[in-house]
Amino acid sequence: MVTRRKGLGHSLKDILKNDLTAEELDKFMNGYNKTIYIIGAGGHGKVVADIAKKNGYKKIYFLDDSTKGQLGTYSIVGTTDDIDEIHQREKDADFFIAIGNNEIREKVFKKLKERDIKLPILIHPSAVIDETVEIGEGTVFVANAVINAGTKVGKNCIINTSASVDHDCIVEDCVHVSPGVHIAGGVHIGKRTWVGIGSSVINNINIYDDVIVGAGTTIIKHIERPGKYVGMPLRRLDQ
Repeated sequence: MVTRRKGLGHSLKDILKNDLTAEELDKFMNGYNKTIYIIGAGGHGKVVADIAKKNGYKKIYFLDDSTKGQLGTYSIVGTTDDIDEIHQREKDADFFIAIGNNEIREKVFKKLKERDIKLPILIHPSAVIDETVEIGEGTVFVANAVINAGTKVGKNCIINTSASVDHDCIVEDCVHVSPGVHIAGGVHIGKRTWVGIGSSVINNINIYDDVIVGAGTTIIKHIERPGKYVGMPLRRLDQ
């Protein structure tokens, strides 16, 4: 279950009530010290860079283990092996993970947490998030995402373009809710689950950890074990 801890997850209500320190508020909303290193120089990285820019970051760099040079107008300045050096050199710089694959994103997240590096929350200005929503560190909300009252979104999650998560849901850590997904109220999504583009989940459904839901799938019953699921009606693919 997602829990709120000071410095790791905040609700928008906290901000509106001024329950955060000035430093926490600046980091949440405007980009602390205006420098961020984004890990993962791919398509999702471009999207995250745009959101970071809209969140007030002035200096945006990329780290990637397989790509060098430039990503559009942004410089790829190193790999994940350079995290320690950068962190020592630039104590106030932020890091953010822009990797779509949940397992890889979780590994990098653990690497950052071993170094006691806290990640910001990035929210596109067009996203609509109820003030009671609780959010874990390192989570990104992409353009036109909608998160309704009483929902808890864990750490290191992706709530992608035009996805909606209705009231009183729990989205565990390292989940990817793909573009155009619609999740009804009271749904619980387990860790590292990937809900494919355009899928729909009816209310009060539980989805286990490490599930991959194929594009356009309709989920009308609980998913009680890991695996790949597709179709309408839902079926589990052979492993």
